[in-house]
Amino acid sequence: LGSLVALTAAKAGHQVSVFFAGDGVHCLAPAHADVTGAGTGRLGDHLEGLRAATVAIYASGMSSKARGYDETLVAPFGGNLSMPDRLVELSIETDSTLCY
Repeated sequence: LGSLVALTAAKAGHQVSVFFAGDGVHCLAPAHADVTGAGTGRLGDHLEGLRAATVAIYASGMSSKARGYDETLVAPFGGNLSMPDRLVELSIETDSTLCY
């Protein structure tokens, strides 16, 4: 649902950044692209839409590395592996923060 909400906001013209952390980093792996939520659609389609909309994608570097991923996880999205301080900065800079 979070990826659909982010995509909806981007399509509406809002500036959107998405930070994946914990087990959420698995969502960026190609092996999980076919995950489909009941009524929310296919994850891979949402991520492709976010990429096409040039949404800023971040993944926790610590979470990614602990799960066997490196920078190639976020490379298809032009994203960055980031530390918790970047998540704090993003939260402070924004008018609204949604968590899923």
